[in-house]
Amino acid sequence: MRSPSSWLFAKEWRELTASRAWWVMLLVIGPLVGMSFIGAVTAYGELSGVNGAAAGVGEAFSPLVGIWAPTFSAGELAAAFLLPFVGIRLVSGDRHSGALKIEMQHPLSSFARVSIKGVVLLAGWLIATMPAVIGVMLWASYGGSIYVPELVTVIAGHVLNGCLTIALAATAAALTEHPATAAIVTLTVTVGTWLINFAAAVNGGWWERAAAYTPTAMVAEFQRGLWRADVTLVAACLILAGMALAAIWLRLGVTVRRRVQETGALVIALSLAIAAASIVTASADTSESRRNSFSTNEEAALRTIPGDLRIEAHFAPEDPRRSDLELRAFRKLRRALPSVQIEYVSATSTGLFEQTADRYGEISYELNGRRLVSRNTTAEGVLESVMELGGVSSPPDNGEIFRGHPLAARPRGAAAVFYVAWPLIIAAMAFYVQGRT
Repeated sequence: MRSPSSWLFAKEWRELTASRAWWVMLLVIGPLVGMSFIGAVTAYGELSGVNGAAAGVGEAFSPLVGIWAPTFSAGELAAAFLLPFVGIRLVSGDRHSGALKIEMQHPLSSFARVSIKGVVLLAGWLIATMPAVIGVMLWASYGGSIYVPELVTVIAGHVLNGCLTIALAATAAALTEHPATAAIVTLTVTVGTWLINFAAAVNGGWWERAAAYTPTAMVAEFQRGLWRADVTLVAACLILAGMALAAIWLRLGVTVRRRVQETGALVIALSLAIAAASIVTASADTSESRRNSFSTNEEAALRTIPGDLRIEAHFAPEDPRRSDLELRAFRKLRRALPSVQIEYVSATSTGLFEQTADRYGEISYELNGRRLVSRNTTAEGVLESVMELGGVSSPPDNGEIFRGHPLAARPRGAAAVFYVAWPLIIAAMAFYVQGRT
């Protein structure tokens, strides 16, 4: 006799394979990934043929930047616009068909039932990511380089993003009475995270801190080959809270008042957990080019600097120098010196009318009572200023120069695989499976 959990898993898997929404997602995601992969390989090959050299020219010829990021970005679109409908269909269908009442007769907690639905949806999402895996295999067949740690990091980011979407869809389906309403709620939350990113780019400050934990920013970090513990922990807290909230509101026979009280307690617990997770500073640069880090010699020299470093940069949020400074210098500095305090100062969001101000464009460094001011926004300039202030000499070059992997390849056979073979296989499987149900 099967256990209640295995019975429910088998039942949810039948529901998923009978869902037209899932098959449509599988059908669409193949050409979507194919378009991104073919464009990425074509551009990579053209650049390698024109400007590439035997030794390469750096990050421009990194598969992480040139192939993995654009190829897997198609999965990000699918997670935002296709996966929610599959999740809502699986969670809401039981309530409308009456199957939820049958499920409640088995000795399973509400959270266990929702978790099993989430596991089934995750399995369905992993199957949907197969076109991207096929792209990896095609790239290898062309003779392309594969650095496993950075590829695993990119895949992990998109799996985590899928889990967030599943939790959001389950929550929306549990809180609303109709699937259409749940879809609107899910889309509203997705657009809301984009608005947070937009506000962060314009206003900075607290908006910028909040935007660091949105799905778009999270996926971008993983696609850079950077694993951050705070981002991972916050995402895990949101996933667990979303599934718990869905479990609270899917319990039949429980008063609304009690569910509201439990929701309030869950929100408080989630806020505390996110606050604790956001102060974790551990991270790992898995990119082959170490694009998120200074050289090992430079990092070792920086860690010998005593005291707490404080940096004040006078740049507006929309100033391109600020984004360049953050991307190429400050991100690396935070990894080498987790205790560093970096603050941006500006009177306006654009900085257009601040250009004539005395201190605009300055970067002020303070350490142990000493102060140094510079206007150099390059990574080398920031590193030199910090070491000068800390009384540390610049370390010798250890030869850690990433030359890249140029490859003048063409996407041979990719169009046939993604535009013909994948849709035909999925369509045949859909007719076969649904014909048996």
